Order: sequence, then C-alpha cells, then structure tokens
Amino acid sequence: MSYKVQSSEKLKPSGTENETKALLYLMGYREDSNEIYYFVIDFFNDVTGMSKQSDKLWDVQSKGDKKPSPKKIGEELVTLFKNYMSSFEFAQYIIFLGGVSPTLRVNNEIFEFGIENIKKESLNKLKEGLKEECIKKTYINEKDISEENINEFLKVVHFVITNRDKSEYVKKIIKLSENMVPDKEVLNAIFNEIKKEQDSKKAIGVVEGEVIEYPDESLRYGRYLTTMEIRLLALNRILNQDVISSKVPQPFIELYMAYPEEKRKDILEDCQHNLSRALFNTNCQEEFWRLLEDIFVKINQNPLDDIEKIYRKLDKEILSKCCDFDTVSTKYFIAIVKDGIEI
Repeated sequence: MSYKVQSSEKLKPSGTENETKALLYLMGYREDSNEIYYFVIDFFNDVTGMSKQSDKLWDVQSKGDKKPSPKKIGEELVTLFKNYMSSFEFAQYIIFLGGVSPTLRVNNEIFEFGIENIKKESLNKLKEGLKEECIKKTYINEKDISEENINEFLKVVHFVITNRDKSEYVKKIIKLSENMVPDKEVLNAIFNEIKKEQDSKKAIGVVEGEVIEYPDESLRYGRYLTTMEIRLLALNRILNQDVISSKVPQPFIELYMAYPEEKRKDILEDCQHNLSRALFNTNCQEEFWRLLEDIFVKINQNPLDDIEKIYRKLDKEILSKCCDFDTVSTKYFIAIVKDGIEI
C-alpha cells in the first residue's frame, strides 16, 4: 500500500479564492466538519481534510470557473478519480465549483448534490470529459479507465457549488450570533489571512513524485493547516491582538500581582493552557463562542468595570458548559477580551 504524489500544482504560485472557500466549507458547512482536524494543502489534491488520527480523509478538487461546461467539469474530476483508484481510502470525494452552466442540473435550486441531480445528456458529456482527461494523464493507469470504474466513481462524487461570498464562510467558523459578528471588512480580512496561510503551504518544497505508505506521512512535508491555527487566526483578528502569547494582559495585571511571586509564572501558564484547550476543543466550540459573546456584551454594557466585576456578571449556565476554563483562566480570558476592545 503506497501513494505517489502526482499532479500537485507545484508551479502554481498562489491558490484561488475558491480553494479557501473549499477549506472553510470542510471546516464549517458539513455535518461531519467536527471530525476534520488537518487541512492538507496541494498534496493529495487542492485541499484534503484529515481527521486528528489521520485515519479518515475528505478529498476536495476546487475550481473557480463560473460556468464550466459539463465536459469541462468531467475533465476537472481527474485528480479525484486518480485518488479513487489509489490504494488509499478517501471517505469523501468532493468537487467544489465556482458555478455551473444552466444546462447541468435537474434542479437549479440545489447547490450540493450527487449525479442524481445531473441531466442525462450532461452526465454523458461529463463522463466523456473525464475519460478523455484520464487518457491524457500519464499518472492514470490505462487499465483503470473503464466504463465500470468511471460509473462507480461518479456515484460517490459530491458536487458543491459555492453560492456565498467569502465573509459568509468565515461567519460559519466563528459561530457568533448575528448581533456579535464582526463587520464584513473584518470577516474579509480574516478570509484573506487564511488564504495567505493556505497559499504559503504550497511554497514548502516540491512534493511531486514523493511516495508515502500511510496518509499521516503527508504531514511530514508541512503542507497543512489545522482547525486550531485557523480559529486562533480568526480570534486574533477579532480581538486585535495575539491571543496566545506570553505577555500579561493589562486588565489582568492587578490580579496577577496579587499572587505570591513564585506562583505567578505557573498561574499565567495555566491560564494560557486552559484558554488554548477551550479554543481548540472541537466538542465545545459552540460554548466557547457563546462565552466570548457574553464577555463582549458585559464589557460593552459595563465599560468601567474591572475583570472581577465582569466575571460576576457572566451567565453562569454558559460558564458551566465551558469545561476547559476555571475561575482564574476565565478572568484571564475576560482580560484579553477587554484589552482587545480597548485597543
């Protein structure tokens, strides 16, 4: 069992906006989004989601054309087909499209679908495009290009058409209510920062021709982002500062200095550790963002209150569900938010 990297876009200096939308689609729009931890960039495909233990893969081919013909879409499926025929098992095969021609779909109101929503004539054109492209590619084994294999592959392909602008994709991953969501300018800035990080991974060496025995070996090449990194990037932008840092937030200094000197370093490290765990705990993301929102609201309603007073005004039901925070680390988090608001 091995996998050879062929068809990586090694000559492409930067990705398209659609590739970042595809990444955020994996992270926020699927029922199984919480299972995805790694986003491997331009290795297996444009973006490949991977579980925390690297034992489940979501493969995504991303194309930004607004009105590709059915035959063109078929051609674009070639890398997904290559992975389908490989010895590695992928849980999902997704083509993420910037648009489609109006002749493709049976129901034009559906934006995520399988081949059951593709018109028969268009499906035939799509198959034709895929077969012709497979024949052109030296990395597709000739014996694999059969009618049976193509038909079985197309049964499992998930077609996704992006119908949202980039700010909507960011809103989905930060999980704040409408009255707390940053303005579009901030959301777009977060999107662009994620895109910049995603593009930078393509510059980490050349992987074309590399051979791996197991999916987790792809991580050795450094071409990946994690849900942790992306959430932290978003939070840093929202709070106008480096959230996970060694500095003591100004509103926390009085409480920090009240502890014996020999305890201060441990207290600060514990607070930072608890905040990191809360931010990256995929099972409690809703609760984390609800707590952030509650802190935001209480600070804005009581701008002269210190962190002790804000802490006593927080919703205790929300607090009780944020299992990664203790009393002191909650006050530390309040201080970070207060510091960010006041900058």
